[in-house]
Amino acid sequence: MAQSFENSLVIAISSRALFDMAESHAVYTGQGVDAYCQYQIDHENETLNPGVAFPMVKKFLALNDTPDTDDANNHNALENNRAGQHVEIVLISRNSADTGLRVFNSIEHYGLNITRAVFTGGRSPYRYVKPFDADLFLSADPTDVSQALDAGCAAATILPSQMDNRDSGKLKIAFDGDAVLFSDEAEQVFQNQGLAAFSETEKQAANQPLLGGPFKNVLAALHRIQQNHPQSPIRTALITARGAPAHERVIKTLRAWNIRIDESFFLGGMDKGEFLRTFDADIFFDDQRGHCESARQHVPTGHVPSGITNQ
Repeated sequence: MAQSFENSLVIAISSRALFDMAESHAVYTGQGVDAYCQYQIDHENETLNPGVAFPMVKKFLALNDTPDTDDANNHNALENNRAGQHVEIVLISRNSADTGLRVFNSIEHYGLNITRAVFTGGRSPYRYVKPFDADLFLSADPTDVSQALDAGCAAATILPSQMDNRDSGKLKIAFDGDAVLFSDEAEQVFQNQGLAAFSETEKQAANQPLLGGPFKNVLAALHRIQQNHPQSPIRTALITARGAPAHERVIKTLRAWNIRIDESFFLGGMDKGEFLRTFDADIFFDDQRGHCESARQHVPTGHVPSGITNQ
């Protein structure tokens, strides 16, 4: 019987987002495909170091070992929980099966429960996001990410980022608002008419919920997992450049969606980096390159090439 990922959060991830493959990628860009293939085969028994998204993936997979609220008093809790996993991680890579063996060996070395993979032999892997019914695609390749977004999947380019050794135990995910959790309808007003028009428009539309952005369903899935745990191992944050009076529409939008977010930061244009470091995010998603540049100095960061600022 075919296995369904219904009610699971499915994350498709590239090998360069999961592991540090800078050395082998330099061989590829400097010497070509044949040299890269031989390099990976020669080093296939050498474990790759963790990449930017590795700590987040490890915490996501750990959620599958935590009993649901309904199972908390059931002696078969862990067994029942494994039957319906909260999170499924699938590897979608431009490697071939030959060069991908080193990646699978590294997955086994770290004990990551990743059993499904697609190796496309150099072709763009975004086409396989849909067959996996993935909710999120993370890659180091901006073109693949843009194509996945265009196909309707939440996606982000994982940037070279600061990786802190601190570990709070909880999975902490931070999101920008406009063009990430929400549509860019308000951002279009800001970009075309300026801050005063944006503030006035948002004040007038305070009771009109914003349309959902590419990451709305990801936040909804996290909220669903939080509700199913007696002591939630996930903490979410909204970190936006909005300030008063533009805050009210955001709060009422989340209320209309019936989605709780744990921490909200309305920074009124302040730099986000220090706040992200203090929140201790495992990853932060933002559509604006300037914000991503600041954020990646502090925490793992994914650029979401969505909305008017990326046109």
